[in-house]
Amino acid sequence: MAESKLGERTRARLARLDRRRGDRDKNLVGFTVGDVQYAVEVARVREILRPLPVVTLPHAPPAIVGVADHRSEVVPILDVRRRFGLPEAARTRRTKWILVMLASRSVGLVVDAVSEVFGVGEADRRPVPAVGTGDAARGIQAVYAHRGELIFVLDVDRIGAAAELVDFGPRSCPARGGMP
Repeated sequence: MAESKLGERTRARLARLDRRRGDRDKNLVGFTVGDVQYAVEVARVREILRPLPVVTLPHAPPAIVGVADHRSEVVPILDVRRRFGLPEAARTRRTKWILVMLASRSVGLVVDAVSEVFGVGEADRRPVPAVGTGDAARGIQAVYAHRGELIFVLDVDRIGAAAELVDFGPRSCPARGGMP
């Protein structure tokens, strides 16, 4: 009898945990840039945070606003607006950084606002429009219909490629005897 009560308690606890972890179905982090809804895969997101102080780097790619010291890691910060050729917008309380993992480092994506973490399925998937070379450069990986809007899922590797060009190696650091 004690075992059956323990079993019931364990099953009840696991059921509560399962309800809390309904996040397994949430596979995208949504955000806005201008009037458009975008998302990145939740598995690629390391953290969402408020903007930190940025150090501007000379000769950085245009989309890179600089680097920030986040938890003792120097993180390149990429402005998605600049990356897409959109006009600058005033930073607000809603402006966020989404830290994503690339192959070799973390990169901060500057977005106008983070909307939600949500899930989509194959039934929600729409064809990616073929609108010339611009969209390929934008890195649209997929399109989904969600709550009556189209959500454009970004290819983090393609979007963050400019951050891979930011060199922190010995040649770029005078303190290590390299070139300034």
